Amino acid sequence: MPVFEVKTAQRNYSAVVERGILRRVREYIPERAGKLFIVTTRDVWELHGTALEQHLSGAEYKTLFFPGGEANKRLSEMENLADGMLAGGADRSSVVIGFGGGIVTDLAGFAAATFMRGVRVLQIPTTLLAQVDAAVGGKTGVNLAQGKNLIGSFHQPLAVLIDPELLATLPPREYRAGLFEVIKCGIIRDRALFNLLDSCSETLLSFDPGLVLDSIAAAVRIKAEVVSADEREGDLRRILNFGHTVGHAIEAETAYVRFLHGEAVAWGMLAATKLAELLHLLPDADAFAIRRCICRYGPLPPAADLDPARLVARLGSDKKTVQGSVHFVLPTAIGCVRIISGVERELIHQAISLALRP
Repeated sequence: MPVFEVKTAQRNYSAVVERGILRRVREYIPERAGKLFIVTTRDVWELHGTALEQHLSGAEYKTLFFPGGEANKRLSEMENLADGMLAGGADRSSVVIGFGGGIVTDLAGFAAATFMRGVRVLQIPTTLLAQVDAAVGGKTGVNLAQGKNLIGSFHQPLAVLIDPELLATLPPREYRAGLFEVIKCGIIRDRALFNLLDSCSETLLSFDPGLVLDSIAAAVRIKAEVVSADEREGDLRRILNFGHTVGHAIEAETAYVRFLHGEAVAWGMLAATKLAELLHLLPDADAFAIRRCICRYGPLPPAADLDPARLVARLGSDKKTVQGSVHFVLPTAIGCVRIISGVERELIHQAISLALRP
């Protein structure tokens, strides 16, 4: 049972990777907790709600349904959750449980961070992307039309319970989208993980239980290490944004409905890799290996019709833009990245154009 400790100024907690951890959920709810509020979507609840309810016996809880979808991750939906909590008798002792994918864990975390100036949250991610990324680290937020997660806060959970068994019902496209976030972890910090993903794509895509658990654990270990060293993204944590600068622009440009988050990040990683090549930061062999590995976990929805100029224009609204300068996380070798700013817009445009039209 891999357990990774996340140590932050706000709270120390465990990210537990264990098959069947859902059966031990009561162990992670404080003894004197008030009413529980489970934030989820109806499809997740239909698949896994009964399993969660069975292990909440004796606890008082209310289920709050979010309609799902990146386009609905807005302040209006968070207000609906807050209204539901208030109507259900929530107070400062209440605990929010985020039970769903990354959109749900983001929204549930932000609701917990802001309701009555902050209540506790327990994250139970049900998608691969949420298990290896969104649910760990305390980042919460909602979108604006101009960009992703532009309103939010850091709110660390009581724990993150990662049950690989929940992935058995995940559609293949959602599963592949999560694997791109695992590939990201290998590129930024762990060449051995990258090599494993590059050489075992067929086994991992066939959902081999041992390899799935090992891959999740490796990605969560990296996330826990980085967050523990830099809780609020002042320095090191920014490396986790590899692929996200252009990826977020792609999501916003397509109104959050065309690409899954992991797919947009995959295109963003390809663009960042091409930019690193154009800046002569990355050896050709490593750039080729990155592209090969990403392609092995495709196919990606086509992006050749997107206008690179519009994507470049959207970068100005990204959270990683500081005083008008866009910051990119660029690989210098597999397992190592640098944060680069001040790149000429023409070069960014060229990198995006070449990446999206392979």
